[in-house]
Amino acid sequence: MVYPDTSFLFSTVLHDSNTLSAFAYLRANPQSIVLTPWQKCELRNAIRLSVFKKDCDGTVAGRALEKISSNIAEGHYTEMALVWPDVLTIADELSEKHTLKLGVRTLDLLHVAAALSLNAKTFLTCDRRQVTLAGAAGLNAVII
Repeated sequence: MVYPDTSFLFSTVLHDSNTLSAFAYLRANPQSIVLTPWQKCELRNAIRLSVFKKDCDGTVAGRALEKISSNIAEGHYTEMALVWPDVLTIADELSEKHTLKLGVRTLDLLHVAAALSLNAKTFLTCDRRQVTLAGAAGLNAVII
């Protein structure tokens, strides 16, 4: 199972500096990737935030939001639910093991903990700090 963080997902629905690498990875590794309600919420908010920051206009953002739904319908994402008490327990354990050494942010802990709780094997990200944590947690951490 492949778990992408929001930075990776964002690059697949809105063009940014990581888009070409993200699609190259997906072409070379054609498999469905996990999408939890939390990832979906964070991704949709990141798209809306890009409009607020004036990184894209509302029309482009609207198409990106529609693309999430079409990716689900086409089977590019496998929707899965999280058991939040389990995710939070794993996140706290990761924090205890790694935050003092790696300076881990809470959202990074939550993404890696979510991946672990779902028994993901591969973790996709565009974030250097997050890939370090994912690798330290035993995931096949791939930075795009």
